[in-house]
Amino acid sequence: MTDKMFCYQCQETAKGSGCTVRGVCGKTDDVARLQDLLIYLLKGISFYSSKLRKLGAVSEGVDKFLLDSLFSTITNANFDRSDFVVRIEKGLKLKGEAKEMLEKAGGDRGKKVPEAAIWQADTEEEFEEKAREVGVLSTKDDDVRSLRELIIYGVKGIAAYAIHAQNLGHENEKIIEFIEKALSATTDDSLSADDLVGLVLECGKFGVETMALLDKANTSSYGSPEITKVNIGVRNNPAILISGHDLKDMEELLKQTEGSGVDVYTHGEMLPANYYPTFKKYSHFVGNYGNSWWKQKEEIESFNGPVLFTTNCIVPPKDSYKDRVYTTGVVGFPGVKHIPEAEEGKEKDFSKIITHAKKCKPPVEIEKGEIIGGFAHDTVIGLADKVVDAVKSGAVKRFFVMAGCDGRMKSREYYTEFARALPKDTIILTAGCAKYRYNKLDLGDIGGIPRVLDAGQCNDSYSLAAIALKLKEVFGLDDINKLPISYNIAWYEQKAVIVLLALLYLGIKNIHLGPTLPAFLSPNVVKVLVEKFEIAGITDVKNDLKIFLGE
Repeated sequence: MTDKMFCYQCQETAKGSGCTVRGVCGKTDDVARLQDLLIYLLKGISFYSSKLRKLGAVSEGVDKFLLDSLFSTITNANFDRSDFVVRIEKGLKLKGEAKEMLEKAGGDRGKKVPEAAIWQADTEEEFEEKAREVGVLSTKDDDVRSLRELIIYGVKGIAAYAIHAQNLGHENEKIIEFIEKALSATTDDSLSADDLVGLVLECGKFGVETMALLDKANTSSYGSPEITKVNIGVRNNPAILISGHDLKDMEELLKQTEGSGVDVYTHGEMLPANYYPTFKKYSHFVGNYGNSWWKQKEEIESFNGPVLFTTNCIVPPKDSYKDRVYTTGVVGFPGVKHIPEAEEGKEKDFSKIITHAKKCKPPVEIEKGEIIGGFAHDTVIGLADKVVDAVKSGAVKRFFVMAGCDGRMKSREYYTEFARALPKDTIILTAGCAKYRYNKLDLGDIGGIPRVLDAGQCNDSYSLAAIALKLKEVFGLDDINKLPISYNIAWYEQKAVIVLLALLYLGIKNIHLGPTLPAFLSPNVVKVLVEKFEIAGITDVKNDLKIFLGE
């Protein structure tokens, strides 16, 4: 039992080993421990729910609770202690109901029940006491702990993407079934390291399926992304800044602000909303303001209007603009306004943030011009002949997948310098907020093809895989790794983890991952990834370019 927190789920974890006093993200120790307890509770719920599912008893309430709760523990999503207390109380009730249902069905007789499924409590004091026992370090074996955490972080990423699809009416019960199976497996001490490695790869499989489901949800709702020049300047109207990944929130905000005199701008990972045909019809949708999530403090300051955080992009706000911060969905921060979920059959009510915006000054212009994006799989595959001709003629020698996350560390300047140093006959394929390291550089084009092709959000890394698989088919290759594509991926949080596992499941090898390898990978697990998938870290731009280009 310990009073210290321990968290190493993100790339910026303290000293590259783990946050023990306060999260680098700003998460307090008590919130960190309650998040650990919530994950522990989800394992217990999953034990019962997975068995009920096999008996044909499925609870939509449990399904949504699992997804929302996993998402709430992702880095930069929720910092509000009270939210986690409420979730744990609800989870204990759901677990009790599931246990009772299973007992009546006779489904758990003769089966060993994990402690996570048995535990009950009534008070916050009991929550705190238990939370000190069930954190990451409660698994003593370094390699088992590493593999269990890799699975849990992958499942968190799956849950995040599944929620976005669910919000648009697209669900797949098999995804929930796997999440329950994976969480339950992390309580099973009889599983070997090889068993857990197999589960890691299965996690990648469901990562691909979940991203494909979300891709279908987004494109069937809003059309396929189009090549788009996105305005990065401002207009002289009051406005709302929307951040995160949830396109359903984006749609409802645009509908409710139409004709109000309030403009809407995207920030960070919401930039790709500008590429969807449905959103382009709104004349008050101006463009993108600012850069990556970690620059929000200065950029929210100058924006002047209120900001809506729809997913995990919030950092502890400054007092100077805290009153202009609104959260929704699983996002939470103490002392800021929260827009609740809508009643069934209705839209969320954004009237408060719209009224607030009308009282604010217009945004201060911080830059001018345009950036280009919208190169999702349908668009690029539509250009396949042009791309193939460019490769065959030698105009394009190599593609570099530089997808993933951005972050605060100075070492991430590496990705800007790497993009600048790439030969003029190479093209960058990107998705996620990693693109902000180079999407405003003047890198030119090759025969009309921009040298930076942005597919969209981090979940749109699925597009990059679809593009690679199509090129493999077009070139008649028997192995995706024979394509002239190199992978230099930046990671930050758990959605990047599931993207990585998805790429591994698809058989892609020789992925370079940076700016540092995950702290949660033990030396032996790293060894397995290196031997089986040829994963590597990064060094410096000059040396890495020699490796990638075979010089």
